[in-house]
Amino acid sequence: MGDMTIVRCGLTLALIGGLAACGGDNPTSPMQGAGVLMSYRASTRPRIDLPPSAQACITAAGETHVHLTWRNPDYFPLRAVAVERWELPLNDAPVGQRLSLLLHDGNACDANPTGAATRNVYVNDVLLTQIVTVTTGSGGDPGLAFSVDASGRVTP
Repeated sequence: MGDMTIVRCGLTLALIGGLAACGGDNPTSPMQGAGVLMSYRASTRPRIDLPPSAQACITAAGETHVHLTWRNPDYFPLRAVAVERWELPLNDAPVGQRLSLLLHDGNACDANPTGAATRNVYVNDVLLTQIVTVTTGSGGDPGLAFSVDASGRVTP
């Protein structure tokens, strides 16, 4: 029984030491996360002027949500904070990397057959303008690209 305790203690110490060796704090690391606020400035109410042919798109889009390339394949619902504004605060946007997001909104089904929205999307109050293809489990859709520095400054 005594030998087993020594082995367990030795294993525990080895694991703790290994984790400590891997956990260095490097402020220039591109994996450091930055806090960002993503906002989508569009109606939070369902549109009633869309044609019946858009119904399949509206159903498929579901709730207004975003896919983030650094959190792939999950999606995150946006929170309605005003009649014309959705938001999602994030605290883990990788610094110094080109990132992209894909936003789905049933109200955008007249502009895109999958409800992908590429207008009026902001990160830290900077309008995103570079359209890129973002691939999810259901294929590629138009999304938006940006990068963020450690201070939270966004480059579209």
